[in-house]
Amino acid sequence: MEVEQTIQEEEFYKKAVLYWSEIPPTIDGMLGGFGHISQIDIRSSKQFLRLLSQSKHPPGKITVADCGAGIGRISKHLLSHIFERLDLIEQNHVFLEQAKEYLGPTICNKIDNFYNVGLQDFYPEEGRYDVIWCQWVLGHLTDVDFVKFLERCKLGLKKDGVVIIKENIASSRNVETDEKDSSVTRPYYLYNELFQKANFHCWKKIKQNNFPKGLYTVYMFAIRPQD
Repeated sequence: MEVEQTIQEEEFYKKAVLYWSEIPPTIDGMLGGFGHISQIDIRSSKQFLRLLSQSKHPPGKITVADCGAGIGRISKHLLSHIFERLDLIEQNHVFLEQAKEYLGPTICNKIDNFYNVGLQDFYPEEGRYDVIWCQWVLGHLTDVDFVKFLERCKLGLKKDGVVIIKENIASSRNVETDEKDSSVTRPYYLYNELFQKANFHCWKKIKQNNFPKGLYTVYMFAIRPQD
């Protein structure tokens, strides 16, 4: 049974790699043809970070990890304006190479590491990050790897650090599977269950507004270790 499950997981990840290998390294490619929502998305994320910074025990603004960074859209328009040092984590090497051009020399000078690896295999350096930013990428992890990833993130956070998760939310209580890009869209309750399994609690959350009708509901979660 475990062997069968391992094979299924390997296929799940392989299909995702294949899908993204055929996607152009552009903003429209990163957003599945919805490049026009980028500014709305960034603006709301900036407001969320501002909310966190005004809270009690806010995260620092030194080092951030951009997980599933693609060509660096979020790093360029959001994270580089707030944090002093950045790491980009992206499994598609073509996207990472394009990121170096897209970000330009000024922002690249703020980047310490370009990690060419999937999140299921990413091990953060202990105590390195004030914020670990994960947006529209955790649907490419199995539930088991989702929890393991968060457990590793716990070790990678500084004091008062947070993991920020911005993801689509399923419209029902069922997990929705996309066979095309090999991803899942989880219902709201399942995120909370997975957070708890990894010994995190949801510190702050907010619903994304002003996206066009017909798109998934999107939530931003700022989570912290229970202890």
